[in-house]
Amino acid sequence: MTALTDRTDDRWDDGLIARSRPRAARGIEEDGADGTGGSEEDDIGDDALVRAVSGAGSDGGKSPAPPLSPEAQALRLRLDALRQLVGLSRTRLDGKTLAEAGRVLDEAAARRGLSPQHTVVAIAGATGSGKSTLFNSLAGVQISETGLRRPTTAAPIACSWSDGAAGLLDRLEIPGRLRRRPRETSEAEALRGMVLVDLPDLDSAVGAHRDHVDRVLALVDAVVWVVDPEKYADAVLHERYLRPLAGHAEVTFVVLNQVDRLPGEAADLVLDDLRRLLDDDGIALGEHGEPGATVLGLSALTGEGVGELRELLGQFTQERGAATRRISADVDRAAVRLRPLYVADGHSGPEIGEAARAEFEDRLAEAVGAYAAGLAAERAWRRNAGKACGTPWLRLWRWYESRRAPRSLAGLAALAAIGSRGQTVAPAPVEQEVTARQRVEQAVRVVADEAVAGLPEPWAQAVRETAVRGAERLPEALDEIAVTLGAAVAVPTAKPPRPTWWPAAVLGQAAMTLVQIYGGLWLVGQIVGVLEPKLLPPVLLMVAGIIGGPLVEWACSIAARGPARRYGQDAERRLRQAAAGCGRARVLEPVAAELLRYREVREQYATVAAGGSRLSTTRQ
Repeated sequence: MTALTDRTDDRWDDGLIARSRPRAARGIEEDGADGTGGSEEDDIGDDALVRAVSGAGSDGGKSPAPPLSPEAQALRLRLDALRQLVGLSRTRLDGKTLAEAGRVLDEAAARRGLSPQHTVVAIAGATGSGKSTLFNSLAGVQISETGLRRPTTAAPIACSWSDGAAGLLDRLEIPGRLRRRPRETSEAEALRGMVLVDLPDLDSAVGAHRDHVDRVLALVDAVVWVVDPEKYADAVLHERYLRPLAGHAEVTFVVLNQVDRLPGEAADLVLDDLRRLLDDDGIALGEHGEPGATVLGLSALTGEGVGELRELLGQFTQERGAATRRISADVDRAAVRLRPLYVADGHSGPEIGEAARAEFEDRLAEAVGAYAAGLAAERAWRRNAGKACGTPWLRLWRWYESRRAPRSLAGLAALAAIGSRGQTVAPAPVEQEVTARQRVEQAVRVVADEAVAGLPEPWAQAVRETAVRGAERLPEALDEIAVTLGAAVAVPTAKPPRPTWWPAAVLGQAAMTLVQIYGGLWLVGQIVGVLEPKLLPPVLLMVAGIIGGPLVEWACSIAARGPARRYGQDAERRLRQAAAGCGRARVLEPVAAELLRYREVREQYATVAAGGSRLSTTRQ
């Protein structure tokens, strides 16, 4: 409700925007109505807002922007980090979780394009607190209706002390008929650049009124909370508004109105109790030159203390840093709410440790049978050594056995076939998997648990899902490795390589064989009488050959242990590396990439939260 009075004795500009003209035309005709005009004094301005979000000022970015203050630069960095944080997290976190951060970015971007030369201050309070009376007192004329009927203010009413605030008021959705101008006085000049908004009662019984309050409070640069001696401790005020906005202390004024009703020192006692309640709410108080909320007592009806508030608001407006501090406080609050999603107490940093990697590779190697394949390769090497270094007679016997074995096996198979005539023999079960699937799943589960140790739950879940997706085809890939490379290692198609001493061993065995043959022929020649009888020399030669052959074979087997072991270890290593490479490509590398993304968002969050240091003010 508004009271519009045509008075010829009080010549003040009511600031009414002609309702007969469309808004587009008004934006062209009125100086600064869309935030692109204004006086030369308005154009000079401080870097108050935000250009902190990087953007154009009131002239649409055509004129060079003034240099940013340290606070504005810090805010711009934090907003950029928050934007990257939301972008990196969008596919990992629920949209509702990032809604608050998205709202902060949207509101900061919206405020960026509007006049940085104006400071929007809302006056909020409960029913009967006298906020409309204070609003009229600051404006120097009755703009907002006051009276005993409750609620009196049904919609936000704005009063602007200078031109160029139309864009800000459009953002607040305040229609032209509710936009006013103050009385032109010397006191009004001190408030140049301020836009004051009178809000409906925050405890109104009408739901639409409370919606107006919540909507505007989320958009203004600063708030003047008006309380009275009877309801200053109201739970609705403290629990619904002051406590959630505790981080916005630097853009908060708390005014105890109607102090004229308190006798003697009662006003000071009530102010002390109000400060205590604000401290319990977590609101820092700007006392002794420290940044924080301003608390003072006044009487809007008698004018006591109103001049002090006007002076504080004028100084606050001329600083032109309220929007920067408000957005910074919004970022602080968003950072606090996002902290559980990005920070886990006691977690030094997400990574897959070397021990976890080694254990994972060991489990995969065990699943493909790398150790058994290495032993098979070692045995194959030693068998090949035995064939090359064994005595000719032993090698001849082994050849005979190899020729005889197929016939024996064929006979046994024939007997088995005769015995099973008339009976149905069930076919042998086909092996479904070569690798142990459970071992692979266990290896993936263990390495995922190691990687997510201490991570916030949303990111831990993302890492686990990445590991599970990578492990979907891992058992089959390991099966293929086991079938191809494992079989080639266990039953090599080519003979294992021979060391350089093998020719000497073969020559030694040949020499021992020739010695036996020579001694035998010598002995036969003596028996048939061809040679002179001397039994001892041929017997000694034969014994030397008979004993020397096995000795050479034994020495070769001793010498072959080392090369055979190394050959088996090399075969095991090849199979182990193949399995480990498959595991790295499918599981470890995707998990490491997910952890790298978390580290990136953690760094961005650290930048966002680093602005917790409070911005200094010059308010006393």
